Amino acid sequence: MRNPLHIALDVIAPPRFGRDFRWLLATSVVNNTGDGIVLAAGPLLVASQTHDPFLVSLAITFDYLPWLLFGLVGGVAADRFNRRLLVIGANIVRAVVLVLLAATIVTGSVSIAYVLAAILALGTAEVFADSASSTLMPSIVPRDDLAVGNARMQGTYITLNQLVGPPIGAFLFAIGMAVPFATNAVAFLLGAVLISRISSSVGAIATDPSERRSFVADLLEGLRWLAHHAAMRTLAITIFTFNVTWGAAMGVLVLYSAQHLHLDAVGFGLLTTSAAAGGILATAFYVRLTQRFSLGNIMRVGLVMETLTHLVLAATTSPLVAFGIMFLSGAHGFTWGATANTVRQRAVPNELLGRVGGVMRFAGFGGLVIGTPLGGLIAGQFGITGPFWFAFVGSAILVVLLWRQFAHIAHDEP
Repeated sequence: MRNPLHIALDVIAPPRFGRDFRWLLATSVVNNTGDGIVLAAGPLLVASQTHDPFLVSLAITFDYLPWLLFGLVGGVAADRFNRRLLVIGANIVRAVVLVLLAATIVTGSVSIAYVLAAILALGTAEVFADSASSTLMPSIVPRDDLAVGNARMQGTYITLNQLVGPPIGAFLFAIGMAVPFATNAVAFLLGAVLISRISSSVGAIATDPSERRSFVADLLEGLRWLAHHAAMRTLAITIFTFNVTWGAAMGVLVLYSAQHLHLDAVGFGLLTTSAAAGGILATAFYVRLTQRFSLGNIMRVGLVMETLTHLVLAATTSPLVAFGIMFLSGAHGFTWGATANTVRQRAVPNELLGRVGGVMRFAGFGGLVIGTPLGGLIAGQFGITGPFWFAFVGSAILVVLLWRQFAHIAHDEP
């Protein structure tokens, strides 16, 4: 009789995917657990060092900023250097930064300036780690199984980074301010060890150094390919525009929760947890969805659901209704993330995966950077539900404009 743990492992990481996928998934589990711990501990550390709203907002800005500064560079790097080694190096850098941060906390020499510098350094390393790790899947998993593989990876992010990690991080912070950061450092080091077990051929770039061009030339090649590829062009435009509307609404969610739904801090926590719970439920049904419906139609329905999310939040005053729509929104978020990754990995040639992925991330964070302050301005002029009405109207227009473009996105070839 087989061990139940072995049976569960075979369900989560089917043997046909091979050992390399299991090492990649194990790396994701460890890293997302560590990141989830700091997701709660990081803001607590910032709040312990300053009550200045500008400095607090600066911490959030520094978390986004590396993607705008280095997102495109990270994509080029992932197409020029060994991707597996790039992830290992970035993990080691992040571990060192966290160890130094923990040391300043223990010695009492920590300051808001050092915390902000650490956030910027961690974010920069994350750009290169994520740019490289997101390109490994097509070299490991058969093309027809990419949807399943991405669902497993996205599931570890939702479960561990969003749901399990934060309460652990808050608990560890209460035990000792340095503990969660030291724990995350260990997680990154372990992640580096795990991903080093992947076959050395995975992530290797077969290019002649003598034929290598400049970073700018490589970047322009990726941009030209994207501009002439209808499916990926549609995806990039969708990510950017919908992140503007999403950022406008969700950037004021904490104020909306208190002023419109009259929820306390625990209630706001339940609101965000509802979204994470929806994402976890979606993991159980995602493979069935991809078997019954095209990826293009799944993405269409998801964008309609996102549009309706803004409408319901704008119109309701009931916390229960808000919890329910956030639950569905979380299911959409998981489904969209796994589907978008699958579509991109199927369509983009291996040698361009890093650059095209970098552009996608740049578009995503660019949309958030525009949408988030825009939502704040709208709320100041038209009330706290104003950003949600803006997001609903904007998303509805975008759905109409982009609807027909998704007809060809599902199974596009390089």
